Amino acid sequence: MAPVSGAAEWNALFGHLIRWLGNLRRAGRARKLESKRALRDVIGAVRRTTVILRAAEQGVVPPSDRAELAERWTELGFRLEDLGLSKLAKRCEIRGRLGADPDRFDAEFLERADIQLERIERLARLTLRELDRT
Repeated sequence: MAPVSGAAEWNALFGHLIRWLGNLRRAGRARKLESKRALRDVIGAVRRTTVILRAAEQGVVPPSDRAELAERWTELGFRLEDLGLSKLAKRCEIRGRLGADPDRFDAEFLERADIQLERIERLARLTLRELDRT
C-alpha cells in the first residue's frame, strides 16, 4: 500500500469514501452512528498511541500499555472493515500487528503502509466530516 501523496492516490481514496458514503446513506441511522463512534475511536487511539510513544522515548512504557494498543488497533481494524471502511481498517490492522510485534516489519513496508498517526487521524477526520454532511 503506497503512501497517499499524489493526486491520483487522493482521487482513489476520495472515490472509495464517496462509494462508502453512498452505501451508508442507504444503511440508516444506526450504521451512521456506529461509523461515527468507530471513527472517533480511531482518533482516540491516535492520541493514546502518541502518549505511549512519547513515554517509550523515555523508557517508561509497561508491556501492558503496548498490549492494550495492539488490541485497540486490531479491534478498530475489525470494526472499520465491518463498516466498509477498508482503507482505514487496513491501516489500523497493520498498527495492531506493529504494536504486537514491533520488529515484524521493515522500514520500507511501514512507509508503503502509510500508517503514520497524523495521516490516520487525517483520514478519520475527513471521513467524519463527510459523514456529517450526509
